Amino acid sequence: MDGDDSKETPGHRALQDEAVAWLVRRDSGEWTQAAQARLDAWLATSTAHRVAFLRVEAGWEGAARLKALGAGHSPGSVPPLGAWGQSPFFEPSPRSSGSIQTRAVERIPRRPWFAMAAAVVLALGAAAYFHRGEPGDRYNTPIGGVAVVPLQDGSNITLSTRTEVRVELNAKERRIELDRGEAFFQVAKDPTRPFVVRAGDKRIVAVGTQFSVRRTGDDVRVVVTEGTVRFETVALTAGSVARAREQDLLVQREPLPVAEQILSWRQGYLTFHDTPLGEALSEFNRYNAHQVNAADPQTAAIQISGMFRPTHYEAFVRLVQDGYGLKARTSADTTVLSRE
Repeated sequence: MDGDDSKETPGHRALQDEAVAWLVRRDSGEWTQAAQARLDAWLATSTAHRVAFLRVEAGWEGAARLKALGAGHSPGSVPPLGAWGQSPFFEPSPRSSGSIQTRAVERIPRRPWFAMAAAVVLALGAAAYFHRGEPGDRYNTPIGGVAVVPLQDGSNITLSTRTEVRVELNAKERRIELDRGEAFFQVAKDPTRPFVVRAGDKRIVAVGTQFSVRRTGDDVRVVVTEGTVRFETVALTAGSVARAREQDLLVQREPLPVAEQILSWRQGYLTFHDTPLGEALSEFNRYNAHQVNAADPQTAAIQISGMFRPTHYEAFVRLVQDGYGLKARTSADTTVLSRE
């Protein structure tokens, strides 16, 4: 998967630098309401702006390691991405029994575009393990890990927690096998080579678009945030959320902001809107070795709203205890929530 220098996208780097510049100005000690208004306007311009700023902000300010990361740097300055080391973007909860490994892509970068990829992985606080094999290259993340993998064709794959993909690019097709987990695809346009994602026996085809595919056993969910993809024989446009199980395919048309919120894990958050507690706990359990469950259907049916760090399950447990009067029974690797 050796890349060409020209494959690095200057726009991505410029956007990242702009986000860093905003962060530097905000933390310089001379921040004003007018400056905040200009930042808010910049963030409202596009999702890409918000994603870039959240990534930079989370990597720099997200944990108590701030002083250690900033050692040797003057106030109001941000070290370059390569100096950040292991980012706390998806930092494990302090008392979590789970251990999240933070290791960069194993393959030694030889090209500038791949060096940038390693920096992005570190900025996300992720561990993406690279394995060369036949056919294609395999990438996977551990529990709690999230990583960005840039492809030679200019596309990017963002891997969610405990995700494994196999990538094979050839002259006729760009093929991705999603063995488990969830991945978000930003597909570079190339009409001569379809971008094909296989999840079990399900097939999703795109040319140039943005979408996610999540695989849980034989169940597959596709969320489209830009352009059009073909899921089996159905065309999905931006805002579509499709779920397939065996021979059944259900498609919902959602406002684009709703579809984006479903994928808020890319920015380091889980977003819930009147979500049953049982469903919310299932999402947390994907990101943590320590598992939290509801004791009964009544507890599982409690509706939850808000944005939460996925690896901070203990904070979430305390919140629902305080907010709903629930009791928590905790052992070494599980917590059970109940009304009694």
